[in-house]
Amino acid sequence: MAEADGRIGEAGCAGSPEVRPEVDWPARIRECLAGSLPRHDADDWLVPALTAEESAAFRRFFPVNPVPAAVLVPIVEHPGAPTVLLTQRATQLRNHAGQVSFPGGRIEPQDGSPTAAALREAREEIGLEERCVSVVGFLPDHVVISGFRVTPVVAMVRPGFKLLLDAQEVEDTFEVPLAFVFDPRNHRPRTHRFRAAADAEAKMFDIPYGNRNIWGATAGMLVTLYRLCTEGRV
Repeated sequence: MAEADGRIGEAGCAGSPEVRPEVDWPARIRECLAGSLPRHDADDWLVPALTAEESAAFRRFFPVNPVPAAVLVPIVEHPGAPTVLLTQRATQLRNHAGQVSFPGGRIEPQDGSPTAAALREAREEIGLEERCVSVVGFLPDHVVISGFRVTPVVAMVRPGFKLLLDAQEVEDTFEVPLAFVFDPRNHRPRTHRFRAAADAEAKMFDIPYGNRNIWGATAGMLVTLYRLCTEGRV
């Protein structure tokens, strides 16, 4: 184990604030996710970073029975400078080795809900205690190429926590300013081609930050959250 210091239904959101540093993003996230519930119906599944309408065009590529999973999307409420807490996965893992991700994993029978699974995984992977976490809502399920159907559980985290990393799962953790993540100038588009059809491609995004690159489902979920907070839709 390695220790790290952590100091550093349908959403009801109307209007589209300008993207500027003084936006109170935690308050905006709470507003947009108020009353939301996990949405597992296949018609609501999203391809990471794509809108609901865009995702519908790729439904034929979705796995028939994707494995239910959940991730915690932790927003650390540093006063005036909120951040997103992310992990760098261990290089020896079978799935998504070395990638930047949220803490999370498959929903086990004993979990009972996506929230319970996300909180358990965050505790097991990085030592984030539930007492520091306040769940504020859910994004629609995202389907990923590894065969998982992932429920993003969005939560606020009180600063001042301590982390204890499971070295078998997580190599490192780091925080990225939410204002950086929610600045569309930092969303670098790239084309993804689906293996099942050479002519099927979708625009996804990378979010480079320093010497790290946030991409794949993690970047897609952040783009979905950004879109909800600025456009009032997924």
